[in-house]
Amino acid sequence: MAFPTSPTKRSSRPSSSKRKSSKHSPQKQKGNWVLTTLGFTAIALLSATAGALLAFSMASIPLGQSKLTPAQSAVFNKAKTISYQSLNLPQLSRPINILVLGTKVLTSDVGDNSAKTLGYQALVNSLSGLTDTMMLIRLDPEKEKLTVVSLPRDTQVEIEGHGLQKINEANVYGGPSLAAETVSHLLGDVPIDRYVRVNVQAVEKLVDALGGVTVYVPKNMKYQDDSQHLYINLQEGQQHLDGNKTLQLLRFRHDQLGDIGRIQRQQMVSRAIIEQALKPQTLLKIPDVLSIVQSHIDTNVNLEELIAIAGFAAQTQRSNVQMLMLPGNFNSNGRTETSYWLPDAAKIQTLVAQYFGGSPSATSSLDNPETVASEPEQDPSKLRIAIQDSTNNPAAVQSLVRTLNEVGYRRVYVVEHWRQPLATTRIVAPNGNDLGASQVRASLGIGEVLVDSNGYLVSDVTIQVGQDWVERRHTENGVNRS
Repeated sequence: MAFPTSPTKRSSRPSSSKRKSSKHSPQKQKGNWVLTTLGFTAIALLSATAGALLAFSMASIPLGQSKLTPAQSAVFNKAKTISYQSLNLPQLSRPINILVLGTKVLTSDVGDNSAKTLGYQALVNSLSGLTDTMMLIRLDPEKEKLTVVSLPRDTQVEIEGHGLQKINEANVYGGPSLAAETVSHLLGDVPIDRYVRVNVQAVEKLVDALGGVTVYVPKNMKYQDDSQHLYINLQEGQQHLDGNKTLQLLRFRHDQLGDIGRIQRQQMVSRAIIEQALKPQTLLKIPDVLSIVQSHIDTNVNLEELIAIAGFAAQTQRSNVQMLMLPGNFNSNGRTETSYWLPDAAKIQTLVAQYFGGSPSATSSLDNPETVASEPEQDPSKLRIAIQDSTNNPAAVQSLVRTLNEVGYRRVYVVEHWRQPLATTRIVAPNGNDLGASQVRASLGIGEVLVDSNGYLVSDVTIQVGQDWVERRHTENGVNRS
């Protein structure tokens, strides 16, 4: 049951003095999600592991419900181990890619006639239906990064044996293995190591087990569908949501961006759930949480690997969690023909090269934005920069536009407000151009750089103006900040 331990694997993590000094700088300490020392992380994980041992007897078998055939199992990169033991705690031994599939199945989808009795289409705890959510997650212990690429469910792909279809149908035709094959081919044969399938009901139970999550609801949301007993009624603002209200936020689709807007909310909620799950007091609840959601999950990740993954996530800096969306465009307005998300092959190739093991020239610059000058500089006059104001201060926004123009940024546009009030300015790379975002941050000398699709999608860099920019402007103008 012991994981292979290799000195080369252990030494593969960067150990230069530069890495050490930056990792423990005040800025990095501030950016750490929850746990500030490895020792504290180990204690928390040991406590969680002890409970998990009792709950699951530490069996080195998948926590799955599907019995894959040898051919289906061969789809996943199982030849290499993904973890090794350190101080009796499993740790990731190499970069891995995990496909996450979220299913929402109704009684009508599985031929259940109970709707006649109930009077509505109820949710079913099934994992074999259309995938409402698809994400490929890369955990890279060498670069200390966690990357999430969301794939719109309407993405047009070639599904082996079924021709051109929407990607969410792959799970129906061939389960997690066909879904993994389809995603892998779409991304240029990126290897997929493991899968996790989750029924939508697990999200509600997970959030309740964690004690709720705190998110900013971006706008008032009201929708009613009696046929599904779906009633959404949320008010804009910062809120602590229980499981039911979290599902309402995730299932709401009636906005301008359709499914793309829903993906943005999924990523926002994902950040909130991860931050809540990795709090020390929450880690102690992991055995209880697993027991609650286990019946709604199917995966070929075993418990030892799960602990290694949790340990890695607990040590990942917020700025090193990168949330992207599959590059592409809509093919129609959805009124006259089937609506598809058409993948952009060239942009996908660039994304894969940068975030899934590409050439050294495509490495990320987020570790230390101050050193961006040492990277190949992008022409500032060509970067498309969108500004979203969260401060309700037009003068501060105009000051920002002037500052950007003065240092060479010409394609600067003020777009709709960012409704959530921000204390710290966010400089967002919505399409993965972290070098451009870091370059803008270096020019301004202020803000937090994030790779996140919750920016203005048609921009290279989105600046979401926070109160720190307003305060700096006041200081520069000699205004007394009382």
